[in-house]
Amino acid sequence: MKKIIVTATALVATAAFALTGCSAERGGDTGSGSGEEAAGFAADSSIGVALPDKTSENWVLAGKLFTDGLEEAGFKADVQYAPASNTVAEQQNQIQAMVTNGAKVIIIGAKDGKQLATQVQAAKDAGAYVIAYDRLIENTEAVDYYVAFDNFKVGELQGQALLDGLEARAGHEAPYNIELFSGSPDDANSKVFFDGAMSVLQDKIDDGTLNVVSGQTEIAQTATEGWLPENAQNRMDTLLTSSYSGDTVVDGVLSPNDTLARAIITSVQQAGKPVPVVTGQDSEVESVKSIMEGVQYSTINKDTTLLVEQAIKMVGQLQAGDTVDVNDEESYDNGAKIVPAYLLDPVIVTKENAAEAYANVPSLLEIVESYQ
Repeated sequence: MKKIIVTATALVATAAFALTGCSAERGGDTGSGSGEEAAGFAADSSIGVALPDKTSENWVLAGKLFTDGLEEAGFKADVQYAPASNTVAEQQNQIQAMVTNGAKVIIIGAKDGKQLATQVQAAKDAGAYVIAYDRLIENTEAVDYYVAFDNFKVGELQGQALLDGLEARAGHEAPYNIELFSGSPDDANSKVFFDGAMSVLQDKIDDGTLNVVSGQTEIAQTATEGWLPENAQNRMDTLLTSSYSGDTVVDGVLSPNDTLARAIITSVQQAGKPVPVVTGQDSEVESVKSIMEGVQYSTINKDTTLLVEQAIKMVGQLQAGDTVDVNDEESYDNGAKIVPAYLLDPVIVTKENAAEAYANVPSLLEIVESYQ
């Protein structure tokens, strides 16, 4: 999929085109075009966007892009963040308020996708459409669409990057000592990332190429509550104390995102151990710098601009009464229905391919070029 410059201006132009021209021609569309037919609604309607906390740079960027893009496209944008605490009550209240205020579409980046069924049903009963953004909303038939990057593929890329990094950097032949981390248990994506990674790593664990020294290989053992870096750092501290005494070193760590990757690296550095091969996700600025410095091994580029652009395009199609583009109608069973999805492709990023991966992301490309 063609990358675009990460600026609100570019998103606004694309969103405006989606609203004015999607009936006649959907340039560059790779979807199957096999969604439901919408009834349409007024072009200046309120669109609700309920996002989780601001623990990731990408969530902060998404809020700005949604606000700018929806308003420039003629909608009334109501963008709200849930608090950083591990409760979904505020997001539930925010969604209910959007329903009460007459939002025609509510885009939800779920704080906890298992606890929003009541609010999503209220939106449906009020005649609003619900688009699950980045995280699947579970156990309800009232969610209409899902837009996300292919998160199983994210996990596959992370698992392969860990293997590649170990071969390139470990300084010795297999077996390699590794540890596994996964995301917050209240985020449905955590299991998808982990399952994707384990689809690559499990055989290597079984044949002895990889040695999980702690023995903690189940997702419940590897979870990081709230995606909080302090939780990842505390767990890594404990693992180092319990399983890596003396000269024993950890060669690699599967980390599901950049924020946790940096916390894991900090733990190892403070313990005076060599920095292992550590994966990540989200292309956060500090992690891109770390990769270029040869510390963190990899990240995943999931261009937030592209994801917001696609979500706004779907809003435009609903507003116009057009067919909503989806390209996966089989994979995302939320426990109550198969949710029609539009998936974008993630890109693995290492020091070797960073300039190519960020060619259309000027802010990150500038960082990469400063190290060359």
